[in-house]
Amino acid sequence: MDTVRVTVAHYSNGTAPYFRQMAEQFERANPGIRIKVEDVNWDSLLQKLQIDVAGGVNADISIIGTRWLPEMLQDDLVEPLDGYMDPAFRERFIGAFLTPGQAQGKTYGLPIAASVRGLFYNKQMLAKAGFPDGPATWGDVLQAARRIKQNGGYGFGLQGKEIETDVYWYYALWTHGGELLDAQGKPAFASPAAIKSAKLYQSLIGEGLTQPGVTSYSREDVQNLFKQGRLGMMISAPFVVKQLQKEVPGMQWGIVPIPTAGRAATFATTDSLILFKNSRVKRSAWKFMDYLFTKAPRVAFTSAEGFMPTTKEEAADPAFADPLTRSFVDMLPTARFTPTVQAWEDIAKSVSNAMQAVYLNRATPEQALGAAAAQAEQALKKN
Repeated sequence: MDTVRVTVAHYSNGTAPYFRQMAEQFERANPGIRIKVEDVNWDSLLQKLQIDVAGGVNADISIIGTRWLPEMLQDDLVEPLDGYMDPAFRERFIGAFLTPGQAQGKTYGLPIAASVRGLFYNKQMLAKAGFPDGPATWGDVLQAARRIKQNGGYGFGLQGKEIETDVYWYYALWTHGGELLDAQGKPAFASPAAIKSAKLYQSLIGEGLTQPGVTSYSREDVQNLFKQGRLGMMISAPFVVKQLQKEVPGMQWGIVPIPTAGRAATFATTDSLILFKNSRVKRSAWKFMDYLFTKAPRVAFTSAEGFMPTTKEEAADPAFADPLTRSFVDMLPTARFTPTVQAWEDIAKSVSNAMQAVYLNRATPEQALGAAAAQAEQALKKN
């Protein structure tokens, strides 16, 4: 009897029951394998994995933030999966979602959860502002936000605190034609497009078109403002759809792609399921991983948690045929990921610090982003 230990990230109160149900179903079909599920909060997941690895007591399989993968590969902790994957298994996936879990031509992580981001808008506020179908460009955002302000609301929700403060700037950066790294792999944070995108957010704050004190607002805080009907526009993920439907069922809102300034783009992110290299039951562990990526388990997980389909069979399922989900699926061709480099967590922090300095008027965009680029270049040299 093989026992496969699985560490799962706590996405919701339904996460652990889901994986335990999948374990029971798998065990019935595979009587020689026992699956043991451990549910860990996101805030402590990375630290727990590090402690478990250091003590040699880590699970066989784990969900991780894909951005952690480069450092785990540096420490030679993760089993490459290519030897387990046949062409039919690989063909299950929407190709773009496999890419973040790959490095040096090998696949190390499977996309267990994924999302892209869109702009949510309050239909009533935007209709009064003259944009009943939501904004299409950043120019539209500025115009609409000014009218919403005149009507007593906050125009554009800007996140400036905690996780993804850097990401909120990438939306403007990419749609202005900027890049995070240039063709030589060096930080491009101080490019003309980067400066222009930072100045856009700075101008929104300067005109009073955002909520006041943006550096005090996390992603959840901005979402709460939107749910309260005080905010005209915000950028967020598909899982907010279920929150809005449940928490404010009478509210009228819509979703459009990230506003453009010459280029369409959105941020995409994945969490990965990995197999640890020191597992003593790799074949049994892989069988469970394979099972989790068959159609029924995937549809059940993705639809319950509010994520994006990562396999083709999921995407074609009626569970994802509603217009709101399709609006996010339609953004996939413009989806962009952050670079999979070892130092990215440190680099992202330097970008967040730079944008907070801009938001607080403690530095100009040129000063703040120039400093972030210099810090990032040093971090990349340590790779």
